[in-house]
Amino acid sequence: MDQAAVRSRAADLPTEPGVYQFLDGGTDGTVLYVGKAVDLRDRVRSYADPRGERIRRMVERADAVEVVVTDTETQALLLEANLIKRYQPRYNVRLRDDKSYPLVQLTDHAAPRIEITRDPDEGADVFGPFTDKGDVETVVKAIRATYGLRGCSDHKYANRDRPCLDYDIGLCSAPCTGEIDPETYREDVDAVRRFFRGETGILAEPIREEMDRAAADAAFERAANLRDRLDVVESFHEGGAEAVESTADRTTDVLAVVLEGDAATVARLHSSEGSLVDRERHTVETPDGQQAGDVLAAFVPQYYAERELPDRLLLSDRLTDDEVRSWLTDVDVDVAVPGAGREATLVDLALKNARRGTGRDDGVAALAEALDLDAADRIEGFDVSHTGGSGVVGSDVCFVDGTPEKPDYRRKKLPEGNDDYAAMRSLIGWRAKRAIEGRDDRPDPDLLLIDGGEGQLSAARDALDAVGWDVPAVALAKAEERVITSGRTFDWDGGVPQLRLLQRVRDEAHRFAVQYHETLRDDASTALDDVPGIGPALRVRLLGRFGSVAGVREASIDELRDVPGVGDATAETIRRQL
Repeated sequence: MDQAAVRSRAADLPTEPGVYQFLDGGTDGTVLYVGKAVDLRDRVRSYADPRGERIRRMVERADAVEVVVTDTETQALLLEANLIKRYQPRYNVRLRDDKSYPLVQLTDHAAPRIEITRDPDEGADVFGPFTDKGDVETVVKAIRATYGLRGCSDHKYANRDRPCLDYDIGLCSAPCTGEIDPETYREDVDAVRRFFRGETGILAEPIREEMDRAAADAAFERAANLRDRLDVVESFHEGGAEAVESTADRTTDVLAVVLEGDAATVARLHSSEGSLVDRERHTVETPDGQQAGDVLAAFVPQYYAERELPDRLLLSDRLTDDEVRSWLTDVDVDVAVPGAGREATLVDLALKNARRGTGRDDGVAALAEALDLDAADRIEGFDVSHTGGSGVVGSDVCFVDGTPEKPDYRRKKLPEGNDDYAAMRSLIGWRAKRAIEGRDDRPDPDLLLIDGGEGQLSAARDALDAVGWDVPAVALAKAEERVITSGRTFDWDGGVPQLRLLQRVRDEAHRFAVQYHETLRDDASTALDDVPGIGPALRVRLLGRFGSVAGVREASIDELRDVPGVGDATAETIRRQL
C-alpha cells in the first residue's frame, strides 16, 4: 500500500477503539501485523508515514487493512494479544524471553539425561529460563559431579559395553553399563529435580562437605574452586524457596514493576508445589504518565495470552484497569497486592529482580529508540579480515543486553579474493541461510551491525534480501564513526550511549576476525619457512609487520632490519631467498 491508499482506507474507519490488521492478500490473506488503537482512524492514518524501516516494509507489502471495533481500549488489548497468539504475524513483536535464555531439561528416558538447551524435548522436565548461562553451566557441572547424571546423547548412550570417559573423571555414574542400579539413579534424578524446585541444600551440602575435606587435606586450590562453585549454587535460587509456604498448594506468579524513564522492567517469579522454580524479566515501553499499575494492567493480558494463567497473582501494585481485573476474576485467578507476611516477601524478591534489570547498559534502550527498533537486546556484529585477498575470514560476535555473549560467537572461512563487499555478502548470506533453514541454534538478533560503510551495508542487505531473512542491519564506518542505515545516516556525538554500544560491538567483531585470520595465517606454510635463520616467532613478526610474503619480498633492507630479531645477515638472506 502506498501513502494515498493508507489515507483512503483510514478515512473510512471509525474513531472508536479496536484492533487493526495489515494483510497481504497476495499470499492468501496472510496477517502481517496486528495492532490496537484508542482511535482506529488516527492510528491507521499514521502508517501513511511510518517512522521505522521495518514498518515501512510491512506497509509496502500489505494490500488491505481489516479492523474490529471494541467497546474499550482494554478489550482491544485482549483481542490484540489473542490475534497475535493465533496468527503469529511476521512484523509483530512477541515476548521471546523463553527462547532467548537457556533452560535445563531432564529428558524423558529410563535414565534421564541432564542438559542445557533452548529447545527442550517433548516430555522432558524443564526448569528455567535462566538469565546467566555461566551460572547454569556451573550448576549443571556441579550436579553431574555430585549425582552422576549422564549428559551424553542417545546415540552415545546406546549399546555401550564399557563406561566412557565421563565415568572415569567422576561426571557420570554410567547407567548405560549398569554401574549404578536403575532405582538409585532415579533417586539421584529426583534429588536434582528437588534442587531446581528450590531445595538448594540438596546440592550445596555435598559441595560444602567436599570443600571442607579438600581444605583439611591442604588441597587449597581445589578447595577454592569448590568454594566458588558453592557460591554460585547457594545464590542460584536467591533464597526465594522458603518464602512460598503459604502458596504450596497452588501455582503462583509474582509480578513486580520498576519504572525508569520511558521504560519499565517487569520481573516475574513462578512457584509450583511450594517451590520457586522460575524467574525472568521483561522490558516494557511506557508512554508518558504511566504508573506501575498501568504497566501491570498492560503487561498481564499480553503475557498470558500465550501462556497458562496461574491460580494466583501477587502484584507489587494494584491493577488500574477495571476490565483487566474483571477478566482475571472471570477466569478464576486470585489477585492480591500483599502488604505483609510471606507473600509480601515474595513481592519484595520480585522487586529486587526487577531492579537488577534496570542496571543494564543504557545504550540498549537508547539504541532501540534512536533507530526505531522494537528492541536492541540482542545484536550480532560482523567483520571481514584478510591479507591482500588471502586467508579471508569473517567474524560473527553477539552482544546480549550490552555485554558480549561469547558462547554465541561464530567465525567463518570465506572465499579467497580481495573484495571486501563480496566477502561481507558471503558472510551475511551464510548467517541468514542458517537462520532461515533452522540450522543455527541461536535466537534471531534484533539488529545486525556491519563493520564498514555504505558498500558493506549494501552487500549485507543484498544477502539478506536474497535469502529472505528480515532482520534490521546498520553499518558503522570507522573513519567518521557514522551510523549508516538504509534510509539515513546518523552522526551522533561521541559520548551518547547508543554509539558507545555500537562501537563496542564493532570493535569486538574486528578483534575476533583479526584474531582468527592471524591464527590461520600463522598456521599456514609460507615461503619464509625455507629461509635459513627464520623460526616461527620471527615469521609471525615479519608477517605481522608486512602483512604477507609479498609484503616481505617488497620490503627494503632497512625496513627488514627494523623488525626485532632481523640483523644484517638475516635481512640479506631474506632478500636473496625471496
